[in-house]
Amino acid sequence: MTTASSATSDGTDRPLIIAVLGGAEPSARAFALAEEVGRRLAALGAVPICGAGPGVMEAVCKGAKAAGGTTIGVIPGDDREEANAYVDYAIVTGMGYARNVIIVKTGRAAIAIDGSYGTLSEIAHALDHGVPVIGLETWQASDDEGVPIGVVRAESAADAVEKAIAAARDRDAQEQAASR
Repeated sequence: MTTASSATSDGTDRPLIIAVLGGAEPSARAFALAEEVGRRLAALGAVPICGAGPGVMEAVCKGAKAAGGTTIGVIPGDDREEANAYVDYAIVTGMGYARNVIIVKTGRAAIAIDGSYGTLSEIAHALDHGVPVIGLETWQASDDEGVPIGVVRAESAADAVEKAIAAARDRDAQEQAASR
């Protein structure tokens, strides 16, 4: 099995971190999709980073832990106890929704699942900062002609993970080439 890693400027590899974006009150289907995304990311050696709360965030961490993975949660408040039970590394920010920028900038790519306006803001921050976004039953932007832009659609959890890892590796390769 190939593990997901991210090349650094000195040629070493680090675990590939993928941001997973989604709401605190998902449907049962979205919760199941997020849990599968977490399992699949961890099985490939990738580390999910999320907002640390309930819902999609808890599901992705639960799935990753079930597959023996590591999880990172970025807490909007001041209390580490705000993190769901499946977060390994809780980053306490006291920044409220401003923590969304930390989540998306830390991920080499992002997977958005379901979600409300907080998820939409994370998608916008990711796109604004050049972070590829894979959408799984979530927000979709389009141009004036109705043509989808920004978010790459995924048909399943497996498709979302595959596309996110490919996008992250492509991003790494482009940045490596630009730094030479």
